[in-house]
Amino acid sequence: MSSPTHELWRGRRWTLALLLAGLGMIGPFAIDTYLPAFEGIARATGATPVQMQQTLSSYLFGFALMNLFHGALSDSTGRRPVVLWGTAIFTLASMGCALAGDIGTLILFRTLQGMSAGAGMVISRAIIRDMFGPADAQRLMSQVTIFFGVAPAIAPLIGGWFFVWFDWQAIFWLLAAIGAAIWVANFRLLPESLPPAQRQPLHLGNLMRGYAQLGRDPRLLALILASGVPFNGFFLYVLAAPTFLGELLALKATQFFWFFLVTVAGVMGGAWFSGRVAGRIKPRHQIRHGLLIMLLVSVLNVVLSATLLPHPAWAMLPIGIYAFGWSLMAPAVTLLTLDQVPERRGMVSSLQSCLGSLANAVVAGVVAPLVMHSMLGLALASAATLGLGLAAWWWVKPRLDPAAGFSG
Repeated sequence: MSSPTHELWRGRRWTLALLLAGLGMIGPFAIDTYLPAFEGIARATGATPVQMQQTLSSYLFGFALMNLFHGALSDSTGRRPVVLWGTAIFTLASMGCALAGDIGTLILFRTLQGMSAGAGMVISRAIIRDMFGPADAQRLMSQVTIFFGVAPAIAPLIGGWFFVWFDWQAIFWLLAAIGAAIWVANFRLLPESLPPAQRQPLHLGNLMRGYAQLGRDPRLLALILASGVPFNGFFLYVLAAPTFLGELLALKATQFFWFFLVTVAGVMGGAWFSGRVAGRIKPRHQIRHGLLIMLLVSVLNVVLSATLLPHPAWAMLPIGIYAFGWSLMAPAVTLLTLDQVPERRGMVSSLQSCLGSLANAVVAGVVAPLVMHSMLGLALASAATLGLGLAAWWWVKPRLDPAAGFSG
């Protein structure tokens, strides 16, 4: 049951969306900001390309691992304490990255960054559903996505500037400052959305049994796959950005922001449209339209990659359109996923983030290194992730509750 919103948040709804977006943007911002400095970090630390890729994959694996616990902890202690502790640890880990003198230490603190960064993303979704009914929750989640979408657009631009003007360590000092500012904002403003009467006891055995129970729910797992795996269709290009943009498209580090602007414009446009249609069209139609857009543009991307020489004029736009399709369908699928087990939304959100992050880590550590030197390889891998999401949605759609508007 949603909490009475007017008692928890007396300000404008867009300010709450901005606060929650700040929590969600920490994780992606910590990825995108340092990508333009990859080569500089490698030169300064003597790291190999494989070791540099580990600074990314270790972050994502740490993100995935702790996501199993953030939501469950918030189901037991409340949302607010987990957000504050997670943000504080992220800030300290960012300082550790800035002070790292070798690649091993950097990988260690990047792992700690990832383990703490997920708290905001997991719990912000649970807070939204705690406080709002389905249609209002979708509108707010769409607003969060719009604000959240600004971060990846400006992150590589800021990271490139900081690297050129100062050095790579300055990027991590910036992340530490952002983490501290978000901590202060949430300490002062974030309400506790989970009443004590609705909290669940936290025991490791019960936690593992709870995850085992969720893991035996094929509908829940299919919904997680349908929402999370297609995300990698454009995230793959973000992960491969140093090679995709610098090598294949011959852009300078300070020009990377053009790619992120196109991509994030797609994310923000899709999220805005998702909020506009919330409560007006059935969720299944919204999801279908998003998947159809991604399918058509994926086919186009493969054709262009197979027939044309790499060039920014055509290589970026399909990725932005794909991102539009994903963000159009993602809020509806995410809320549907959370409502499968309403009494354990924190745990469901944790499982959703964990499995999504594991997929991201596999793409970062295995798929991206294999395909990032080829335009066609990137396009085919992107289409393959969409194919997995399409298959999951095709299977789960007729098995969803007809009362939620998903019959047939």
